[in-house]
Amino acid sequence: MPDTLQKDAVVSTTWLAEHLDAPDVRVVDASWYLPNENRDPRAEYAEGHIPGAVYFDIDEICDTASPLPHMLPAAEKFTSRVRRLGLGDGARIVIYDGGPLMAAARVWFMFRVFGHRDVAILDGGFTKWKAEGLPVEDMPPMSRERHYTARLNTMMLRDMDQMRANLQSGREQVVDARSPGRFAGTEREPRPGLRGGHIPGALNVPFRSLLAPDGTLLKPDQMTAAFERAGVDLTKPVVGTCGSGVSACVVLLALHVLGHRKTALYDGSWAEWGSIESLPAEK
Repeated sequence: MPDTLQKDAVVSTTWLAEHLDAPDVRVVDASWYLPNENRDPRAEYAEGHIPGAVYFDIDEICDTASPLPHMLPAAEKFTSRVRRLGLGDGARIVIYDGGPLMAAARVWFMFRVFGHRDVAILDGGFTKWKAEGLPVEDMPPMSRERHYTARLNTMMLRDMDQMRANLQSGREQVVDARSPGRFAGTEREPRPGLRGGHIPGALNVPFRSLLAPDGTLLKPDQMTAAFERAGVDLTKPVVGTCGSGVSACVVLLALHVLGHRKTALYDGSWAEWGSIESLPAEK
């Protein structure tokens, strides 16, 4: 899947426009927004989407029994939903969203953690696609169920106990993708009931600092500089965290583009850590 960056991570709007009708290409609209944005991604999808795109709802394709938002589902549920969307083995999956790449990056990570490697995000997303006058439709696609079997790679995930153990070992760098204000505890969290601050020792790389003004990823040397400014050692393992495991995936995507493979996601993120008063926090 050729493009201007890593062939398995990102494709341009030009590439997708040229390959939109390719039999092995499947397009996914992963749009999702923070609670305080007051946007309805499913309604916006119905109003207009990239031709042939199916809608992937991270608030439904998740562990709905968890009290935490959109935690990863069991492999069986992911398999079932992905098959139903007409996505499967042999498909080149291209994911976009209507915001700043974070939901697309989340779904990109989900496919990878469940074993699907031929997956990329659309650089610049739906905003760039529309700005370039590329085709949009409001008709739901006719999806035929395809064979797919998810296999969860637990090496790409961290839970609360592992994060707590890392406080002592310091084996992995923790990189928080939230805004500087939320990281510092000076800006209110968008979810009620969460204290401010961050996991002790975490480094702050706001996910938006990895994006250009047009919503595309920065050039590799610029992303490298952003990580280095934050004190991240790109030769050492990184665990991404954020508010609820979504924007941290932009950090993981950027690291992937830079060739960094020793990465993982703390899926519970601050939605979990920040809700447990007995866990330490820094401001």
